[in-house]
Amino acid sequence: MKFRSIKGTKDILPGEVETWQQVESTIRQIMRVYNYHEIRTPIFETTSLFSRSIGELTDIVSKEMYTFTDRSDESLTLRPEGTASVLRAYLQNNLGELAPNTKLYYIGPMFRQERPQAGRLRQFHQFGAEALGSSSPQLDTEMMLLARDILRSAGVESFDLKVNSVGCQNCRPAYKKLLVAELKRLQEKLTLESQSRIEKNPLRVLDSKNEGDARITAHLPLMKDHLCKECADHFGSVQSILRSLSIPYAIDGRLVRGLDYYTRTAFEITSSALGSQDALVGGGRYDLLTEELGGKATPGVGFAAGIERLIMALDKKGIARPAGPKLFLIGLDEPSRSLTFLRACELREKGISVELDYLGRSIKAQLREASRQQADYVIVVGERELQTKSVSLKEMKTGSEKKIHIDEIAAALR
Repeated sequence: MKFRSIKGTKDILPGEVETWQQVESTIRQIMRVYNYHEIRTPIFETTSLFSRSIGELTDIVSKEMYTFTDRSDESLTLRPEGTASVLRAYLQNNLGELAPNTKLYYIGPMFRQERPQAGRLRQFHQFGAEALGSSSPQLDTEMMLLARDILRSAGVESFDLKVNSVGCQNCRPAYKKLLVAELKRLQEKLTLESQSRIEKNPLRVLDSKNEGDARITAHLPLMKDHLCKECADHFGSVQSILRSLSIPYAIDGRLVRGLDYYTRTAFEITSSALGSQDALVGGGRYDLLTEELGGKATPGVGFAAGIERLIMALDKKGIARPAGPKLFLIGLDEPSRSLTFLRACELREKGISVELDYLGRSIKAQLREASRQQADYVIVVGERELQTKSVSLKEMKTGSEKKIHIDEIAAALR
């Protein structure tokens, strides 16, 4: 029997994983600039954590979660998103007592049993940030800037920022009542999926990707026009800060996000390089979530981004993959191969990336391999080089060569 990977999962192979490492390194570098600290949570939690935080009526909880019962008869779920786990860890470990304004980030796999699509698998990877303790609109804007700077540093140059306000527990109930009444008048014209959401999760109807639904609901009232004074002032401040920083943005009243815990600010960063599935980053404020999970009321704001989606955008832009070894050592006979192996070990101890041939291939085949691996330099060692202790250091890109003593390789490469 041949074993194959499970549908919706993917091996990240050599040649690809280097790009992932580079992206992850960029994420960590920019997070340090903004003083966010990494947190690593388990990949499974009690099921109720996600049903409480994300919402029983969301697609994630009702259709997509990988849930199982363990030997203790406890219902566990592979995490479908990162925020709930981070908030559980924040509350359990009293992180708010250590730092009134706690700034965290995560990188890791998530799991949703949905239809696999471009950039979204059943095991997919996200990075995200969470800032807890402040309701300042400056922090909302910082989240947008943090996400933008990571994308830009990774190599994505063109993207669009969309912002909205989804109100709060004071103004959203009245708007929902109005929206449900309007949707019921249009119910028979909507898709079955949108019809099922009218009573359960009416805001998601506005976010429908079906062109017919979007056209039919184009003139419905939007939350941004029914905000209470506090939410309107907060949204106005976010926009004012963005303008003061000369950051282009568009208000999208239909941007509601798919999770129940959002309040006030919602934002999304999209890239035209991805086609119809264009979202790279989604985030917003969730001031009610810590209380929902049993903690004291604590304002929070965050975002999540798909690493697969980001790498797709980089691939479509033709971003070069990371380079191969610094040096490829070629031995022409047994004594030369013995020497090149010893030299490779010495150079690696000095932190220099070196590769060599272990298959006894011809010089032509070894040069092809050095080119395939994108080595920066090549040195060929044969009988003459062993006698003279002199080798030729060849730069692969330019073809230029220079003679050096065999003991001076490390110095020449530096």
